[in-house]
Amino acid sequence: MKKILVLNGPNLNMLGKREPEIYGTMTLWELEQYIYEQANELDIVADCIQSNHEGEIIDEIQYALEKHDGIIINAGGYTHTSVAIMDALKAVGLPVVEVHLSDIKKREEFRHHSYISLVAKKIIFGKGKEGYREALEFFVDSK
Repeated sequence: MKKILVLNGPNLNMLGKREPEIYGTMTLWELEQYIYEQANELDIVADCIQSNHEGEIIDEIQYALEKHDGIIINAGGYTHTSVAIMDALKAVGLPVVEVHLSDIKKREEFRHHSYISLVAKKIIFGKGKEGYREALEFFVDSK
């Protein structure tokens, strides 16, 4: 059974309150319950972690090397700014799927660039919570 780290970055703990016109009213807790249900259906073990702190995100990526078969990451605003998170993902060498709830290509110009995409095997954006299901399915289909 594959074990996947699902890592959500800064401000995702504010889902349901933050910009509902973009992100909807689903809370992080509801998103995580959805992810656990989908993972269970796909015979995957998912570990969901959220952090607002870049160093914690990097620590979790590094810990994943010993415990997980892959990483699903929504790095939030760090997507567009953190070479350090990209380097951590690259260093551990695990397959990475980048997920964004909103369509980052239809938002502000600065959101169009992603450091995470430079190391991701798959990039999913604009599909809401279903993007996490698609990311989990990627790991079912990968060797």
